[in-house]
Amino acid sequence: MMRRTPARVSTLIAFALGFGCGAGASDAPIVVADHGGDSALPYYRALNLQARTHQESDAPRTLPTPRFPKDRYSEADMLPVHSARLSVGTEKARVIAMAGLSPFFLIGDDATSRAWLLARRNALHALHAIGFVVEVSTATDLHALRQLAPGLTLAPASADDLAQRLGIRHYPVLITPTAIEP
Repeated sequence: MMRRTPARVSTLIAFALGFGCGAGASDAPIVVADHGGDSALPYYRALNLQARTHQESDAPRTLPTPRFPKDRYSEADMLPVHSARLSVGTEKARVIAMAGLSPFFLIGDDATSRAWLLARRNALHALHAIGFVVEVSTATDLHALRQLAPGLTLAPASADDLAQRLGIRHYPVLITPTAIEP
């Protein structure tokens, strides 16, 4: 049975690192140190480490919470939002299989989206769906949309990448784990 000591382990690590750093399979490993199984205790003693008291080791370590400027960026800085891959229209309903997906919907600042939001706001509340406003120009327009469905989260965001991945071309649309619904 092979006795593993810190010196032998460090030799094995040096050997393994030699292969990880681009050494070829035919290159001989470079041995950094091989003390033949000598104890590492003298090295630890040389560090003169102080034992921790029982209280210090049990005390939870806390780091100060970083302070970020609260008003550095505002939602208005994200506007206007334009999604080039999406337009107002009726998306074809279809079944999808995306287990674990939280329901969300895409709307714009247009009459069709406003009517869709008003007609479905109770169902959207029940689903805890998050809304992405994919077409909006100003903070005032975004606020007006939020007034139509208080309690729903509406966030300005371009959805071009999402539209491409899900094969969506039109909004307003609801996306759930099992369906894409106009």
